[in-house]
Amino acid sequence: MTPIATPLLVAAHAAAQGSEHVPRGGEIFTHLFAHLSPHPISSVRIAGRDITIFNFQIFQVLAVALILALFGYALAGLRSGRPNRFQRVWIGFVLWIRDEMVVPSMGRHHGERFLPYFLSVFFFIAFSNLLGLIPLMSTATSSPFVTAALAILTFLFMIVGGMIAQGPIRFWLNLVPHGLPLFLWPIMFVVELVGLVVKPVALTIRLFANMTGGHLVVLSFMGLIFFFGESLHAMAYAVAIPAVGLAVFIMIIEAFVVLLQAYIFTLLSIQFVQASLHPEH
Repeated sequence: MTPIATPLLVAAHAAAQGSEHVPRGGEIFTHLFAHLSPHPISSVRIAGRDITIFNFQIFQVLAVALILALFGYALAGLRSGRPNRFQRVWIGFVLWIRDEMVVPSMGRHHGERFLPYFLSVFFFIAFSNLLGLIPLMSTATSSPFVTAALAILTFLFMIVGGMIAQGPIRFWLNLVPHGLPLFLWPIMFVVELVGLVVKPVALTIRLFANMTGGHLVVLSFMGLIFFFGESLHAMAYAVAIPAVGLAVFIMIIEAFVVLLQAYIFTLLSIQFVQASLHPEH
């Protein structure tokens, strides 16, 4: 949920339920931070089993729907040969990712083959992040489950792509630099194998931590208003001005970070896949 909107909704909900439900003291921060975690909102019964629907799932589907709608519209303009200005913006985004990120790193041959995946990753992360800046919506990428799923996809492309490009046996042999003494080979194989597994873990933590960190800062600033207002009501007004100002400042930075994190995740994925296709050693 958008951090600035969350405290106001908490206060309204508490007022509707009665004063005994209002979080006290440090509980306000615990209550606010809980909005960054996945929580069930509904359930459906399929084939005799109850399937729980979480809030983040809704916004993942919404992000995919927006991608399909926007790029379907851009594709229609491209096929007509006369795209309008709005369509050219999205076409330009695709060309920029292809010509500035994928092709320079992977070359034209491999770049065009993997381009659909990297485009999907970039825009899914970007739209998921941007939706989190809209009031009453959530940031799906602030969940480690979502970022881990994206990282696992990149990891599968690394392993499967590397085994196809190099051969199923040579891929694993090429993990170890050539020319090493035989007694060092088992040790280096384990080291390189750990390094291979660490890459998707790093992708998971980097995106999750960056998207969660900014929201935590904003929620902390807004929570100070309720924290001081509980015992010293006058302090709530004194704290509100700098707290809201700093929260708005962080949200402006977050608007830049959401696109930056999509760029970083995609660029690292490109580098990791390229290294699996063509090992340096």
